[in-house]
Amino acid sequence: MKRAQPTLNQLFEAPIQNLVTILKPQTVKQYRACVRSFLTYLHTGFPHLRKLSQLRRDPHLLGWFRFLCQHDPPLCNLVREARLVQLRRILRDLADQGHPLPPDLIRREDFPPRDQYLPRPLPIEEDQRLQQQLRLTDTLESNALRLMRATGIRIGECIALPIDCLQAVNEKQVALHVPLGKLHSERLVPVDEETRRIVARLVQLRALPPAIPRRGRVPTPMPESQAFLLSHYRPSYWAKILCDSLAETARAAGCTGRVTPHRLRHSFATEMVRLGVSLPALMQMLGHKDIRMTMRYVEVVQLDLQREFHRARQNPVVLHSIPQLPLPSFTAVPERVDLVTIRQAITAARHLLQLFQPQLETKGQRKLRRLTQRLLNIDHELNRLSQNECTLAG
Repeated sequence: MKRAQPTLNQLFEAPIQNLVTILKPQTVKQYRACVRSFLTYLHTGFPHLRKLSQLRRDPHLLGWFRFLCQHDPPLCNLVREARLVQLRRILRDLADQGHPLPPDLIRREDFPPRDQYLPRPLPIEEDQRLQQQLRLTDTLESNALRLMRATGIRIGECIALPIDCLQAVNEKQVALHVPLGKLHSERLVPVDEETRRIVARLVQLRALPPAIPRRGRVPTPMPESQAFLLSHYRPSYWAKILCDSLAETARAAGCTGRVTPHRLRHSFATEMVRLGVSLPALMQMLGHKDIRMTMRYVEVVQLDLQREFHRARQNPVVLHSIPQLPLPSFTAVPERVDLVTIRQAITAARHLLQLFQPQLETKGQRKLRRLTQRLLNIDHELNRLSQNECTLAG
């Protein structure tokens, strides 16, 4: 009896099942949505396509790219890029399993350009009014939002934050331990006394159920958990509670524009830079793996530029100190020639070459660096010869 040929849906399901063991459920869900979109397009536009060996870049892949561009409502470039990355991985996994697939179905030039957004911190006045309004509200949700603003943690990290999140760094300093999150890494964020009081208040309010949003059904309670918030409702519902609570508080504080939990993270990053925190340190505090991502969070306004400029002018610092070496006279032969005198002359020559090097072009600078290295090697050999003579004399 002839064995039935697997369908495209069955073939694409196999690599997704492999991803279940290594990726988060939400990420696997996105892969499924991508594959469903691609297969729906193939079944609609190319109903006679039955085998992976029939798949071609043109018209199948290029047609799907155009389909994504014509999506209603329009997809942003970041979503379209994610769809291409996800499908490319599925196709590569299928090829690794031995399925006959043409190479380079998805190429680098197929990816849309990334949108470059400006940082979105709240204006200083609105940020202060919002924090004051959160203090006046004093609920479990408002204190969770205050903690996000004070530490720059993500909304998902705040929801899953355990009760014992504060860890002692030394006798006087404490840090907030952020567990494994979005980038599969944990970190310690320094906190001040006010942040410690926020955490203590969260512990007190944890026993009280949060306010239910006016719209929507009542969520299913979660089993007992060691997190501040997960003792009541599931993470997806808590995200809605925090977003609604922040939006309502922002309106009461007179904030203009849409205020989201992630804007609190942008405000934290900008405030840290204005207080003098370096970008590498801020990258660690935000949990980024690339300094370029950290730069997207930081807003540098004209006032910051003016302050940095005048601070630099008031505190001039010599960045490059030029050593003062005794240069021998080259017009007369020294009275006594020995290894020490020769090494002093080599050191002076190296010093002159280093001073002269910036005046040349790139090619000339490379040649001078090679000559300087040769003089350094000669100096090392002379030093070794001097040590050997001392040993023999001893």
